[in-house]
Amino acid sequence: MCSAILDISTATVDPDEYLRALMKWHFSAETGSPYWLRRARTLDFDPLTEVRTFADLARFPNVINEFRDIAIQDLVPRGLEGADREIAGIFESGGTTGAPKRFVMFERWMEFALDWDEYHYADLGTMNTLAIAPSGPHMFGEFATRRARRHNGVKFTIDLDPRWIKRILARGDAEEADRYAEHLIDQAADILTTQSVGILITTPPLLERIARRADLVEAIRKQVEFICWSGAHMDADSRDIFRREVFPGIPLKGLYGSTTILGMSRERRDERPDGLPVFDAPSPYIVFRVVDPDTGADVEFGERGQVVMNHLTKYALLPNNLERDLATKVEPLPGALGCAVADVGPVQVFDDNSVIEGVY
Repeated sequence: MCSAILDISTATVDPDEYLRALMKWHFSAETGSPYWLRRARTLDFDPLTEVRTFADLARFPNVINEFRDIAIQDLVPRGLEGADREIAGIFESGGTTGAPKRFVMFERWMEFALDWDEYHYADLGTMNTLAIAPSGPHMFGEFATRRARRHNGVKFTIDLDPRWIKRILARGDAEEADRYAEHLIDQAADILTTQSVGILITTPPLLERIARRADLVEAIRKQVEFICWSGAHMDADSRDIFRREVFPGIPLKGLYGSTTILGMSRERRDERPDGLPVFDAPSPYIVFRVVDPDTGADVEFGERGQVVMNHLTKYALLPNNLERDLATKVEPLPGALGCAVADVGPVQVFDDNSVIEGVY
C-alpha cells in the first residue's frame, strides 16, 4: 500500500518524511521495481535505513547509463495499482552521448508535469499548436500533443529527427545539416502561412532560422500568442532580440528538462537582472543540484557548475544523475529542495563523447 505522502499533489510535504517514504516504496519487495530491488543488492549502503535526507541521495551511484538496455517491465514499481499503473508512453533520450536510454512515463505523472507549467498558458483560450520538435520516441512531442489538447485545438507537427541531424554534424557535413534544418522550416512555413496557429513550440536553433524569414516573422506576429522553446540553449542576447525586436509583445517562455527526469522545470515569472530566465523544478518530485564537475561538490549560489538531476516519485527513482549541462546555481523557491538554475548550456564533452547540440 502506498503512503499517502507519495501521492502527487501541489500540497507542501515534509521533505525528509517524503524521502523516507520514497525509499521504503522503491526498496520494499511488495512495492519496488524489479530493477531497483535487484540493484539494491549491489549498493554499499541500505537505502531503507541510511537515506534520511536529500543530501543522502548523493550516496547513490549514477545509474542512468544502465537505462540503455534495461527491460522496460523491470522499471515498473510493483506497488502501482489501478489508474496509477496506466502508462502514457515509453520515451527515449536524444542519444546525444550514445545509445538512447528508455523510460516509462505514467499517465498521472505526465499530467502533473503538464500542470506544473500550466500557469504560463492560463490566459490562453482555444487555439491550435504548431510543434517543430522531436516526436516519435521523444517526450517533447507528447507534451506538445497534450498541450494542444488542453486548449481544445489541434496540433500541427513537423517530423524532426534530432538523432539524424546530430549524426550528420558528427561526420562534419555542415551543409547537409543546414539543408535538413531548412527542410524543417520549409514545412513549418506551409503551416504558418495557411493555418491558424496560436501556440508555437520549438527549439532555439529552429526559432533563429524562422526569424531569418520575413514572411514567417510576419505570420507569427499576426496570429501566434505564445512561443515555448526548449531542447537547446538560448543565450541572453538571442532571448532579448526575440522578445524586443523579432516577436515583440508575444510571450516567449522556456522549459528546461530532460527525459532522464521524466519532466521539466518551468521559467520563473521574475527574471534575473541579466535577462536570463530562472528555471524552477517541481520539488520534491524533481530536484536539481549544481556541482563542481571536477570534485562533485556543490557550488555556491551564483556560481556555475554541472547540473545533477533527481526524479523522486513513486513512479520512478532516478537519483544523482549528472546531466550534460552547465548552469548557474540560483536560490530555490521558498520551501523547495535543491536549487533553481539559470544560463543553462551544454558541456563540450560528456561520458567521453563530444556533445553535439544540433537543433535539439
